[in-house]
Formats: sequence, C-alpha cells, structure tokens
Amino acid sequence: MAAAVVAAITAAVANRAGNNSGQSLVFLPRPRLRPWRIPKTAQYLRNNRDEFDLSPQQKESMNFSQLGLAPAQLSACESLGYNEPTPIQRQAIPVILSGRDVIGCAETGTGKTAAFLLPIIQRISESSRPGVRVLVLAPTRELALQIKKNYGELNSVKQNRSVIAIGGANIRKQIEELRKATLLIATPGRLLDLAERGAVNLSMIEVLVLDEADRMLDMGFLPAIRRVLSLVPAKRQTLLFSATMSASIEQLARSTMKEPKLIEVSQRGRAATMVEQTAYHVEQHSKTALLLELLEKERQPFERVLVFTRTRRGAERISHILKARDHSVNRIHADRSQPQREAALLEFRDGRARVLVATDIAARGLDVDSVSHVINYDVPAAPEDYVHRVGRTGRAGNPGKAITIVAPIDELSMRAIERLTGQPVKRVVPEGFGSSRPAVAAQAKPFVPFARAQKTVRSFRPRRAR
Repeated sequence: MAAAVVAAITAAVANRAGNNSGQSLVFLPRPRLRPWRIPKTAQYLRNNRDEFDLSPQQKESMNFSQLGLAPAQLSACESLGYNEPTPIQRQAIPVILSGRDVIGCAETGTGKTAAFLLPIIQRISESSRPGVRVLVLAPTRELALQIKKNYGELNSVKQNRSVIAIGGANIRKQIEELRKATLLIATPGRLLDLAERGAVNLSMIEVLVLDEADRMLDMGFLPAIRRVLSLVPAKRQTLLFSATMSASIEQLARSTMKEPKLIEVSQRGRAATMVEQTAYHVEQHSKTALLLELLEKERQPFERVLVFTRTRRGAERISHILKARDHSVNRIHADRSQPQREAALLEFRDGRARVLVATDIAARGLDVDSVSHVINYDVPAAPEDYVHRVGRTGRAGNPGKAITIVAPIDELSMRAIERLTGQPVKRVVPEGFGSSRPAVAAQAKPFVPFARAQKTVRSFRPRRAR
C-alpha cells in the first residue's frame, strides 16, 4: 500500500510540472545511508594491541640483546643487574625503537621507566642535535626525581644531560641547566612557568612521554597538558605509560597520538600479584590503636613500613603519635618543602626511618627497595590510588604485604576497589577493636535490654621509661 501511495504522489507531481513546462520529473531512488558512528576507543585500542609472533616460552627466554638495543644500553643493563627484561620491557622497547606511538599499561614495579628510557637514550645517542629533544611529564616531584635517577644510571653518554624542572626548587638554577640539557623531566606547573618566562624552547621535541597520565588528570592537569601539547611539534613520538588506564586517558591518547600501539601486560587496575592484601575491619575510633598494635606487637616484624593517609593533617597527627611512641618515623606531604621531602625519602631509603607516613603524593614515583609493608590508614578516595599505594611493595619480584584499615564508613570504597582490581581482599575482624564486619557478612545479634556497651579506653601517650 505504501508503494501505491508513493506512486500516486509521484504521478501527480509529474503531471503538474509537465503541464507547466512540458517536461517530466525523474525521481531517483534515495540512497540508503549507513549511520556514522564514532568507533569506541577501547575497541580501537584493542585492534592496535601489540603482540609478538612468539610463543610464551620464547617470550620468557628473551634477553635484552634480542630487543634491538645497542651495546651501550646492553652494558648499562648488565651493570645494573638487569638480566632478563620484564614483560612490559619485552613488548615496549622494540615498538618504541621503531618510532611508533605507544600506550603502556602494566603493574607498578615492573620496570615501566626503563622500558621507555632505554630506547630513548639509544635514539638521542645516535645523532647529536642542540636543544631539548625529549620531554618527560610527571605528576609529582617524587616521580620526576625517580625518573632522573634512573636516567643517570642508564645513560652512558654524558653529553646528553638531563635536567629536572619541579616546584619547590631554585628556578634560576633550572634555567641555567636547561641551556645544556637534552632531556627535560618536569611537572606540568613548573614547565608552563618556564615556558611563560621564555626559558625553555619546546619546538625541537622529538619524543614526548606522559608518565602516570591518569594521576595528572586526577590532579586537574588536563588544561596544562593540552597547553604543553600546543607547544611541542605535531611531528613527534608520544609515549604514555601508567599502571591504570581510565576512559579519559584513552580518549586523550586517541586525540593526541597517531595510531598508538596498546601494550597491556596485565589486567587494567590490577594490583601487584606479589602483594598479600588484607583488610582489617575496626571502628573509626580504633584505627590508631590497631596501627600501634600492628607496629609494636605483630609476630612478624614490620621492617620498612609505608603508612598512607588521606590528608596532610592526618599524616602529621600519625607521625607525631608514632614518634611519641619511640618509632623512627618521618612524613612527606604537600605542606613540606622540597628539601624536607627529599630528606624524609633519604632517611627512609637509608633505614634511619623505619616508618614513612605519606599522602598520595608518594604513591607514585617512590621507588624504595624492600618495603615490607604498606598500611592504608585511610582508604583512598579513588580506587586507582589503591593500586598505586599497594604497588610500593612487592616490587621487582619481591613479596610484600598490604594492610588496609577499614572503618564502617569505608566499606563502599573497599567494594569499589575490589571491583576495579578484580581481586577479593582478605577480610579480618580483630578482637578488641570494636568489631565491625562488612554489611554482607554481618550477623544479627540478639537484643539484650538494659545492656551497657563496654568501651575500651586506649591511651596514645608516650611510653614511660622502663
């Protein structure tokens, strides 16, 4: 019936037009258009995932000499004791050497920094050019300092100097060092400050590295990143490495990178596999008491402990309590000056400080050997931060333990962490700390009229001399 109606309308229009002009109208069939859709970023990246045509046994037996590295880089790896490349290094180094843009996603402590520094050092060593040729952006000062330390260990060509540009340091000294630098490691804020002063020229950048880009977005650096992207040449190699990969990062990569290869050696958001994770459920007022119990009376000694708090005030309070209880402790947070933060990290690395209390600024870039325990005094606000906190232990194949103190108000945040990591966290309800089980495991207690709740009063005062 629809076809008959269309035919009648067509004939009527044709007769009307033909009576006036003597010409008949010709109606062409309407083409069938397919709806245009923007391809999903995740699907696009999956299609560009990098895979070697090697068996798992061949991948495991690969060494650095099979990745295309020059003798100078192989010598540097050997001197540092790097015998076999990690999974992220095996897959990323050949792709970076080929000049492709790369998105690398791997667990913390798996050698992501060396995965992009080794091919970059080889590239800039092959030819000598004036000016800053490589830019590495990092979200925190601690991560920038760690990258500079790793670059100094891997670089054998002393002419290719590196300079670090971070806040809290002497900017005049940084400007002076920029004149002879080949590789620039910077935080976004200080980099834009230098650019506004005309102290840095980014027009010669050949390689741009965005390390821990998801953290930069969490800290509100997206406008700064876009500003930096407008200052570097469009013809460049862009590398993005992180332990977590959110949808916003994928979209940023799609808009700024050219057909990037996705190298994903572990499930996104998954915590380090060498870390034993435990959650202790206590009442809010018993969190400090449990922390002291763990540090002072646990059978297995806590040799080197990293305690994370959510706020700067909380970090100060916990550090003062631990110091009053005769613990060798230091703290690091945003209110401390750069020399104070560096001194705290040095004490923790040297073993002079057994406990380091920190906010999330130390969750990325803190590379300390043999951190035995990570204690989350406060559950992180973002589930991704949990992955980075836990990643400070269990590094380089060493076992580690992560303990999270969970109050009743933190239960939903803990479930969000388990959904992100895909790993169930062992739950423990210690006795004498105001037992508070998760809602799913809560058992109804019989009502006892006129029963008075027994409260345990604990003191955090300094110990008396024995």
